[in-house]
Amino acid sequence: MTTIGGYLRESSDVINQTAEVLSNERVEQAINAMTGALSVGNPMLVCGNGGSAADAMHITGELVGRFLIERKALNCICLSSNPTILTAWTNDYDYDTVFSRQVEAYGKAGGVLLGISTSGNSANVVNALKAARDMNMATVALTGDGGGKMAGVSDIVLSVPSTSTPQIQQAHLCVYHYMCAQIERRICA
Repeated sequence: MTTIGGYLRESSDVINQTAEVLSNERVEQAINAMTGALSVGNPMLVCGNGGSAADAMHITGELVGRFLIERKALNCICLSSNPTILTAWTNDYDYDTVFSRQVEAYGKAGGVLLGISTSGNSANVVNALKAARDMNMATVALTGDGGGKMAGVSDIVLSVPSTSTPQIQQAHLCVYHYMCAQIERRICA
């Protein structure tokens, strides 16, 4: 990766490998869970740390605002976007429960939680997935190679076959843009 061309080819390879190994069935299950929740007004919660927090905000921006179709707003909440909650809870308690606490506040049976982590091992995302399961919400993990600890607490695991954080994040963008387009199309149909 000494040139931009080399980096782009490496990125393309990871995206192509993701296309080969990411099951259409699992992606459809995730889209169906999200569409099912959102179409009846149940919440879709999204969380992650660092770049995955930015991805969580990006996804919620597409679904609350609009992606490709003019439509009504969808009940999608980013759990990493409120600095008051993040700083108050982590100061008074701990960071490992900052998302599960918000699942408790905003979650609802029939809703869905999308947890994002390139390693699949972020403790606060794992705990959020556990809390969502306890509330009878569908749980979807968007991860890197193997799914990490999130694989054991998620109904649907969408993992990118790479251990390189930036490469995983680039593939995640393609996956969630596809899901946003499908959610919109199906809800507006």
